[in-house]
Amino acid sequence: MIALKWLLVIAGIGLFGSAGALVVYDVYVSAQLRRLLRRSSEGSTESTGSSALLAARPFGPVRWQRALLLAALAVVPLLVSQSIVVVPDGFAGVRVSQFWGARPGTLYSGVHLVTPFIDTVALYDTRERVYLTEAAEGSAKPVGGIKPLLQVQAREGLNIGIAVAVRYRLDTHRLAYIHANLPEDIGNEVVAPVVASTYRSLAPNYITREIFAVKREELRSNAAAAIKTRLESDGILVREVVLRDIKLPEEYAKGLEGLLLKEQESERLGTETDIKQKEVKIAELEAEAQKARDVKQAEAQAQVRVLQAKAEADSMQYTLPLKQKQIEQSKLEAEARKEATLQNAEAAAQAKIIDSKAEIERQKNLADAEANRIRVTADAEANRIRVTAAADSERMKFEAAVLKQNPMLIQKIIAERLSDKLQIMMVPVDGKNFFANDVFRSAFSGLSAGAGDEDADGNSQAAIVNPQKRAHKP
Repeated sequence: MIALKWLLVIAGIGLFGSAGALVVYDVYVSAQLRRLLRRSSEGSTESTGSSALLAARPFGPVRWQRALLLAALAVVPLLVSQSIVVVPDGFAGVRVSQFWGARPGTLYSGVHLVTPFIDTVALYDTRERVYLTEAAEGSAKPVGGIKPLLQVQAREGLNIGIAVAVRYRLDTHRLAYIHANLPEDIGNEVVAPVVASTYRSLAPNYITREIFAVKREELRSNAAAAIKTRLESDGILVREVVLRDIKLPEEYAKGLEGLLLKEQESERLGTETDIKQKEVKIAELEAEAQKARDVKQAEAQAQVRVLQAKAEADSMQYTLPLKQKQIEQSKLEAEARKEATLQNAEAAAQAKIIDSKAEIERQKNLADAEANRIRVTADAEANRIRVTAAADSERMKFEAAVLKQNPMLIQKIIAERLSDKLQIMMVPVDGKNFFANDVFRSAFSGLSAGAGDEDADGNSQAAIVNPQKRAHKP
């Protein structure tokens, strides 16, 4: 919003400048035209040039109307910018009119609109402030915002220096009253006199020693209540009043210090006396306690000896039977161990016998199983041989029947078994439609492999073998 305000101001100033520049330009052009017209009367050549210039732009008056329009337009952004007021954070404002003075209501931080050139905004810092007085006597002039030590009189008439701190802030709801009735420097002209007069009116109710020691907090609380009441009536809110330090007169401080030292010495002696008396009493009590402890200890020792004697007598009565029982128990344990050893030996022998019998039985079972396996294997082999022989017999009978029907199969079988490279082709000898018949007949006319009988269909067949295997043919 601040940027907008400045943009409006710049726009208004620019429009005013444009109006002024327009007027200046028209005045300058008019002056140039008049100078050219004066020169045109001195020669015809110059007259011709001036005539052309006048034809280009006829001589006329200054454009006041346009300049006034620009000036009127410039007033608008300036008025808008003057009506915008920005209250920063930590501040509050009061609208002050030129006709009615301070207007009621508080303008808080943000953007506000006011009547331009009639209303103004007075800003007040609403953050907390601290009124301080220095903790030691110094210059009467404030240094760094710290006021001189506040001097008050006690009931005895002695001057006492008081260092105080008051935290306060302005009541934002009563800024109009503050602006109209209170001075600008509220801290020095309002808060400081109220604090000083309050402490100076309350201090005579106490003696110096009470202010310094026992009733300091009472003085502070009374002063804080009075200061808050008086300043709140003026629109100033007090948060806290602190009594930082009290400066006593030098001579009184020395006397008070000596008195305090004597009182401390008296208190120390009284404390030491009480301690000594308590130590004597403690020693007496300790002696009586030690005596009582010794008596009780002697009685306890006597009772212990009596009890020990009785215990020894009682123990002698039970010792012999106990020893006898222990001897008998040892004998019984020895016999039990002997019996257990014998039983273990017998059990081990029986276990070995059982193991040997089991091993013999296992070997016998293994032998029987092996004999059964051999017998079964032999039976299976004999059965296989019988089956194979029967199959071979059947196969030979079948082959004999086949060979009886086709004697040429013998040569084919022999040729097949001679070599895997032997090639055999069966062709009809008298086949008329076989294209290779004449070729084979002309190429192998002298190498006939043999003649076959007529088959069942009445066709003759010839076996032609590969000439590369001819030498091996039977």
